[in-house]
Amino acid sequence: MRALIQRVTQASVEVEGEVVGKIAGGLLLFFAAGRQDTAEDLDYLVRKVVNLRIFADEAGKMNRSLLDAGGEVLVVSQFTLYADTRKGNRPSFTGAADPDEGRRWYERFIEALLRQGVHVETGEFGEHMRVALVNDGPVTIWLDSAERKRSRRA
Repeated sequence: MRALIQRVTQASVEVEGEVVGKIAGGLLLFFAAGRQDTAEDLDYLVRKVVNLRIFADEAGKMNRSLLDAGGEVLVVSQFTLYADTRKGNRPSFTGAADPDEGRRWYERFIEALLRQGVHVETGEFGEHMRVALVNDGPVTIWLDSAERKRSRRA
């Protein structure tokens, strides 16, 4: 599973000109599931998202988590996070989960965030979306559950 997270002061997503999700502050999170993902990958990603200390404390240091800061999350599905650009100029997306499986993981991810007490807004899976944001910092972080697996073997 992969997520690209951006700390934001505001973010929104539109489908066909209508705002379907909007947050005042917290994380804009682009989410994609891979073909080999498991429940362990999901748990890892959720744990990282809610506990990463990327929000400023009273001294201005990144020392507070999403839960500490009371931030919201706008989750947008984005299978293109699995783009493989090693060959040619047209990306391959064969590493991404098929659409039905991807939708199931997306929904499970959102449910898991909600169980953590996080306010979650979403885009619409599989739709063409327009995303607007004000990146705060800027802070942008890449999470990949496969990296966790590789680091355990090293």
